[in-house]
Amino acid sequence: MTQPARTETGFLPGPIILLGAPGVGKGTQAKLLMAKFGIPQISTGDILRDNIARKTELGREAKARMDHGHLVEDEIVNGMVAQRLNAQDTEGGFILDGYPRTTAQASYIERLRCSDEGGDKVSLSLPFVAINIVVDETELLKRITGRRICPSGHIYNIYSNPPKRENVCDVDGSPLEQRTDDTEQAFHKRMDEYRAKTAPVIAYFNDKGHLFRQVDGSQPVEQVSSAIVEMLRHLRGKAQV
Repeated sequence: MTQPARTETGFLPGPIILLGAPGVGKGTQAKLLMAKFGIPQISTGDILRDNIARKTELGREAKARMDHGHLVEDEIVNGMVAQRLNAQDTEGGFILDGYPRTTAQASYIERLRCSDEGGDKVSLSLPFVAINIVVDETELLKRITGRRICPSGHIYNIYSNPPKRENVCDVDGSPLEQRTDDTEQAFHKRMDEYRAKTAPVIAYFNDKGHLFRQVDGSQPVEQVSSAIVEMLRHLRGKAQV
């Protein structure tokens, strides 16, 4: 795989887990970390689609479950993640975005460092650092329900970054649309699922003490990024003492 170009050398960020509720900006921050350190962003959605497209054994198993309307089991997702983390481009570190989603997945990914899990093993020179991005739920609701997208992919927010003309893209004049999963009802459903399944992952990593930090995600994007980088430097220094 092609290694992303890095803008900084001399510091290896190692494996990073970005945590936070839907809409906190995990994807945005992952891309900034990719550009700075030249490490890949790894998302379970991308891995799943890739395995299905390549018709791997795990991809076939996942597709069979999805075709029958079932969720893809942890065992299948974990196996795909383990295979992806063994790729050459992860040697200097990587960013997990959207994984782990459950404490069972969190436990699995940590055990990979020191033992074989069903034949899977990942060689990591540094422990995981978990960064939880925190944004008030009222602000998250505005971020998600206010989002509008044009067919070309330009993104606006009617509260924080509105177009010059209502529901019209500033760039190409295309009509703006709201995604079906960006409604208030869908947001509350996603938050309920997040609180039930994923929020406990934050407590799991918080118990790790010095390898966990929280950052205020309501700040401007650049400030959030700078805070995360500073946390990484601090935590990596402590982890190597």
